[in-house]
Amino acid sequence: MSLLICGETGTGKEHLANALHSVSSRAGKPFVAVNCGALPESLIESELFGYEAGAFTGAKAKGKKGLILEADGGTLFLDEIGDMPVSSQTRLLRVLAEREVTPIGRTKPVPVNLRVIAATHRDLVEQVKAGHFREDLYFRLNGAVLNLPALRQRADLEWLIERLLARISAERGVSYSLSPTALDAFRGYAWPGNIRELSNSVDYACAISSDGVIEIDDLPECIARARRGDGWPQTEHPTPAPADAAAGLLAALRANHWNVSRVARERGVDRTTIHRQMRRFKLTAPNKLD
Repeated sequence: MSLLICGETGTGKEHLANALHSVSSRAGKPFVAVNCGALPESLIESELFGYEAGAFTGAKAKGKKGLILEADGGTLFLDEIGDMPVSSQTRLLRVLAEREVTPIGRTKPVPVNLRVIAATHRDLVEQVKAGHFREDLYFRLNGAVLNLPALRQRADLEWLIERLLARISAERGVSYSLSPTALDAFRGYAWPGNIRELSNSVDYACAISSDGVIEIDDLPECIARARRGDGWPQTEHPTPAPADAAAGLLAALRANHWNVSRVARERGVDRTTIHRQMRRFKLTAPNKLD
């Protein structure tokens, strides 16, 4: 039976699909994830269905197996299925209906045994009505439908934060915790990027924190600024990775001739926060200009 997982970007659709695979009878077989929205339309069929040697100009000398055949016996996870071109949907429907795949350049189909889990952040019913998604493929995929709630709709935010802090603490050998003010900021934020944004934000805050206690100034700027009264953002603000944060801070310091006070004003934080971040990232002002 096929399964369709629906939910906003970052709600953990692939994580759920992998978990379902790991507890199924196919757990010992491959779990192959395909981001249908990331594959160029010109390559999606060769990547999914594979091809024979010499099937087209530029084809590999030995051909290509294709992701569907790589998932044989296991689970094929089709992420962002709503972004798949209609032409490719037609071939995928044939695979699901006949349980066989025909690589490009081959005349005889190859039997395939797999479970398909699809995921999307789009409303596929509306996509069908608009003619962007095949109705027959939709009914092939929705043997069961799971809807993942957005993070702002969940009641276990603090539990998720605790789990993330525990994991990072174990990895780095440092005990991390949130100050009451920082926790309030996490509680009040809209989390447009959902669990993915939460995970990035906690990782960023731990990297910035100097003593393991995460303060408001250790949070990503969009969360800290919103907590100070500038309004909760309703669009996604990607949280930078620690390496990106260091590069961004270095660029800001250089642009301001290492004037820490000016950088702090630009970023809407206290000057001590910039000094703490500089120590964390081992950034030193040349000739001690500041």
